[in-house]
Amino acid sequence: MTDRPRLTTTAGAPVSHNDTSKSAGPRGPLMLDDYQLIEKLAHQNRERIPERVVHAKGWGAQGTFEVTHDISRYTCAKLFSRVGNTCEILSRWSTVAGELGAADAERDVRGFSVKFYTEEGNWDLVGNNTPIFFVRDPMKFPDFIRTQKRHPKTNLRSPEAMFDFWAAQPESVHQVTILMSDRGIPRNPMHMHGYGSHTYSMWNADGERFWVKFHFRCQQPILNWTNEEAEALIGKTRESFQEDLFNAIERGDYPRWELNIQVMPEAQAEEMPFNPFDLTKVWPHGDFPLIPVGMLTFDRNPQNYFQMVENAAYSPSNRIPGIGFSPDKMLQARVFSYADAHRYRLGTHYEALPPNAPKAAKVAHYHKDGPMRFFSNDFGNPDAYYEPNQYGGPVADPTVAEPPLRVSGEIGKWVQAEEDIDYVQPRKLYKEVLSEAERERLHRNMAAAFHPCSEKVKERWLAVLRKVHPDYEAGVRAADKALSDKAANAIPVTARTPMEAAE
Repeated sequence: MTDRPRLTTTAGAPVSHNDTSKSAGPRGPLMLDDYQLIEKLAHQNRERIPERVVHAKGWGAQGTFEVTHDISRYTCAKLFSRVGNTCEILSRWSTVAGELGAADAERDVRGFSVKFYTEEGNWDLVGNNTPIFFVRDPMKFPDFIRTQKRHPKTNLRSPEAMFDFWAAQPESVHQVTILMSDRGIPRNPMHMHGYGSHTYSMWNADGERFWVKFHFRCQQPILNWTNEEAEALIGKTRESFQEDLFNAIERGDYPRWELNIQVMPEAQAEEMPFNPFDLTKVWPHGDFPLIPVGMLTFDRNPQNYFQMVENAAYSPSNRIPGIGFSPDKMLQARVFSYADAHRYRLGTHYEALPPNAPKAAKVAHYHKDGPMRFFSNDFGNPDAYYEPNQYGGPVADPTVAEPPLRVSGEIGKWVQAEEDIDYVQPRKLYKEVLSEAERERLHRNMAAAFHPCSEKVKERWLAVLRKVHPDYEAGVRAADKALSDKAANAIPVTARTPMEAAE
């Protein structure tokens, strides 16, 4: 016996051997009482859990958030009650469409989620690396995601489905423009901004409400890959994001983001020319400037990726007093759907797992039994298993109640009556934000993405681009024609034998 730990079964019994199966003879059969063999094989069959339907491929890190600016006038959340307050954080960045084994450097929106372990419970900010999204109504979300997944017959990605769907949803052109721009393929998670995307609410100690948007401003340079660079990189490694992030933290190059907010007084929402709760719209920074809040520093790689990143469960339903929701329909749907996805993927008590369990707050609830009930929550008295009770069990605290909303989100002028309303912001992005060189790359990227589509779908999408700006349509049409001309002028090479093909 050495000084190394003794190998045991899952029940703690010592194991005498771990390299040879028990059998009745040299040629078998194997013995059913070889429990160590059965345990190893049975566990292997159960080592994987369902991957996320979206955001399956991800990369994570742990760190610390520190409050650097006073925003107590906007929120009564204890985390922001004093400059210098800190809490632990866990972040997960991801691609949206790709499966668990997809390449990191694909052109896709990136998820950007942060879990703040605060003294009032866990607060999750679940967002992307873009300030907007493809659709504004959750009724469209499942259909949109189906277009990003595989065709039911070919089992291949379908540009036809993507652009057919987007052409029918004018609000999508804003997000698609960003996706096809230079920022559609970040170098890695450390070189992109993050956004809460949705409109949330904050309220202060006086019950005064403000609408807010959250921004994670990258403290590293913003760096992106071109289509050609990403294609060459994927040929070398499909794990470039994971490699870059892990290695940077290991060598002490800790990535940092500054948390900022945009703030809109509650009553001002009713005066906006567009619905400020529409997920396909941004708030102009000139009207709602960024207000710095604090700094996120990621300085630790999880000791076990599966435990802390694959098991991580983020949901906008995880909020703390002083931070709440808004009439954003997509946000309201995600409050249900995210937590429900975790119950399916991880189990009934998924929030008791290490990455999801609160670190600075005590948990007290009456959820009982079911799969994964591996913890005790009888509050010191087994009779307190329902509520209300007279046995000292936890009770609700009315002092943390959210103030009532002043708006419903259904104000008439916000109804999308003017056809042009979905093209105003992408038009400004195209003509006033992107440089001429960036527009040219956008044209080529867009053409490359929709080139495999049918002419009918192409024309429907080009009609959408024309409503954004005629130059947008013309540029993409010309780039698509250049791809067709290049294919037509290519000299076909026909090899008669495998040897000739190799040569």
